[in-house]
Amino acid sequence: MDPQLFVSLGLILATFALYIGISIFNRAKATSDFYVASRGIPPLWNGMAIGGDWMSAASFIGMAGTVMALGYDGLAYIMGWTGGFLLLTFLLAPQLRKYGRFTVPEFIGDRFESNPARLIAAIATVIISFTYIIGQLSGSGVVIGRLFNIPAMYGTMIGVVIIAIYATLGGMKGVTWTQVAQYLILIIAYIIPIVFMSLQVTYNPLPWLTYGNVVDEIGAIDRELGLSEYFAPFAESDKSQFIALMFTLMVGTSALPHVIVRFFTVSTMKAARWSGAWALMFIGILYLSAPAYAAFSRFILMTQVANQPIEDLPAWTESWINTGLLQAADTNGNGMLDWTELSVGEDIVVMATPEIANLGLFVIGLVAAGAMAAALSTAGGLLITISSSFAHDIYYRLMNPQATDAKRLKAGRIAIVVSTIVAGLVALDPPGVITQIVAWAFALAGGTFFPVLFLGVWWKRMNTQGAIAGMSIGLLSTLTYIFFAMSGITLFGIQDTGAGLISVPINLLTCIIVSKSTPPPAKHLQDDVIDLRYPEQMTYKDGEVWMNDGTDK
Repeated sequence: MDPQLFVSLGLILATFALYIGISIFNRAKATSDFYVASRGIPPLWNGMAIGGDWMSAASFIGMAGTVMALGYDGLAYIMGWTGGFLLLTFLLAPQLRKYGRFTVPEFIGDRFESNPARLIAAIATVIISFTYIIGQLSGSGVVIGRLFNIPAMYGTMIGVVIIAIYATLGGMKGVTWTQVAQYLILIIAYIIPIVFMSLQVTYNPLPWLTYGNVVDEIGAIDRELGLSEYFAPFAESDKSQFIALMFTLMVGTSALPHVIVRFFTVSTMKAARWSGAWALMFIGILYLSAPAYAAFSRFILMTQVANQPIEDLPAWTESWINTGLLQAADTNGNGMLDWTELSVGEDIVVMATPEIANLGLFVIGLVAAGAMAAALSTAGGLLITISSSFAHDIYYRLMNPQATDAKRLKAGRIAIVVSTIVAGLVALDPPGVITQIVAWAFALAGGTFFPVLFLGVWWKRMNTQGAIAGMSIGLLSTLTYIFFAMSGITLFGIQDTGAGLISVPINLLTCIIVSKSTPPPAKHLQDDVIDLRYPEQMTYKDGEVWMNDGTDK
């Protein structure tokens, strides 16, 4: 067996055994375990689990590649995703946790006392999570495809089987603790290569302090080659697209059902806030590292691979060419591989960098294990979200309210298997690169849910008609704009990945106009909205704030 395959496969299998062991040990025995881990996760560990859930294949595999390809313009992803967590932590998560429901569709259905609103929210949740999981399965295909030196589509098939088995075991309780382990593995796997690259290039083990000098050197090389400089703003996109993408990712982050439900696994509003604070710290470690990853990878490619004789290409290039994600051809016939003749897929930068920098078999295997941890952690959370939307919000709340716990758990597990298989079939020939597919999921989440959740928490006049109209028009306008943008028809230069800037204002205005044009909600629903603004020890009643012991505050 190839030594690299042996080491990588060994590390991946060892981590798989760990995840499955954790899932079995924390196996869901009741619906509260399966959906919200019985609301018993401490804030620190929940924040780390959120980090694991959040650090998807898009972040681990695609982020550095996107920044390497787009330079400054790729920072919209980092700023948008990080800013979205601030919105979620301060504006929505504590209030949604206090409402005490299992899922986003359940909150919407009960907040507006409307089963049609619940059904629309459940369908939208499935569409959003389904879109997102396609990116994760594509990421697992990249990892497994390189590991076995096979096309990425076959790697995706293997990933589908692994993820379906893993996610059905433990429900949210098992997924939470496996996500803690997955975060630790993926962040170690992400940091070690850039530390070694920093030592190679700058003789300093702190890449966050040294990659600025490397960016300056890349800029000098770009000028020599006549390319747009790596750090030049808006060289790869215009300002409108940059702002649209950043806005889409911010509102999408704060409205993603599989992220919001993570805040339902803690016991109090205060714990929800602290979970968000810890999550920001854990997420920030990777996001501060992605630009360094991109800079070092681009520098090594430009100085050690490009402008070399075509017959002297490093051995690692052959393996990646076989996956279809790397192209290197002497198109001008000068016998040299020019930089413009080297096409590096955005989705392979992180995976290929340990080989590019010759970091050794263990680091290569560790990165493969970390990438699989990233894909699995997010896939697990997404599958639980799809499962709960179907089994809890549609099957139990709408179709069979008398269903036993056993029937609800069975329905949830069937939903996981079916959705994984269907998403895997789509991921065999993904409609875009990983970060692009994930951006669509964020556009759909923001365009469908953000205005409804925001107004549902902070505006007591928001009513059922406004919620139904807002979600329906928001979902439809997002899908329509993505379709037209993919066909080349755009507004103000905004591409498909920035569709949220179009659909969120449309949804928001629809909610406000329809709510103001129709009767106000019942008084007890308006009181519930005001009650959400106060900590658990206080409640709002008859126009006054009361302590929970019944004394007038």
